[in-house]
Amino acid sequence: MGVFSRARDIVSANLNAMLDRAEDPEKLIKLMIQEMEDTLVEIKASCAGAMAAEKRARRAFEMCRDKAGLWAQRAEMAVAKEREDLAREALAEKRDLLDQAVALEREAGQTAELVGQYQAEIRQLEEKLASAREKRRLLLQRHLAAQDKIRVRKEIRRFETADAMLRFDKLEGRIERMEADAELVDYGRKPTLEQQFERLAYDEGVERELAELKAKAAAEKE
Repeated sequence: MGVFSRARDIVSANLNAMLDRAEDPEKLIKLMIQEMEDTLVEIKASCAGAMAAEKRARRAFEMCRDKAGLWAQRAEMAVAKEREDLAREALAEKRDLLDQAVALEREAGQTAELVGQYQAEIRQLEEKLASAREKRRLLLQRHLAAQDKIRVRKEIRRFETADAMLRFDKLEGRIERMEADAELVDYGRKPTLEQQFERLAYDEGVERELAELKAKAAAEKE
């Protein structure tokens, strides 16, 4: 496959459609990028060669044209000296050089056209390569995000299993037993002397307030 035909196939390729059909999009786009990069190197090398060939053809064209001008001057000089034989040979040399110049000019034009095609292919392929690289970056981001999502969901499912809930229930039961044990520490314990006097003071205050309420109610009835 030639460089041009391979480049056109790559440029015309629909990346989205190819990625949708691929079983491993990351692997496919990596191969495509490598293919584009290799093709781009080849096209640039071919373009550089064509540009050099165009310059050589144009230099040769100018040289032939200059020599043709020189032989034209010699033909004029030969005529002036009445040397028609030399003038005829000089004109023949001039004609040959002009014919070569025409061929070289045509060659330079064709090579320039080829350089233009190469440059257009290079621009299109570079745009396609930039797009492929961006898609690869996005694919890698999506791949990492998907991996994180899978990991998180696995963790959630792990804690949603019956075994996990059973462990939580057992832990809750242990805590409840510890709370009950803490309450039983003081249960049935004889109050201290200070606690008994505090209780008497509390009961006395309640009785006094109750007597005041009764007296107030009796006064209102009168």
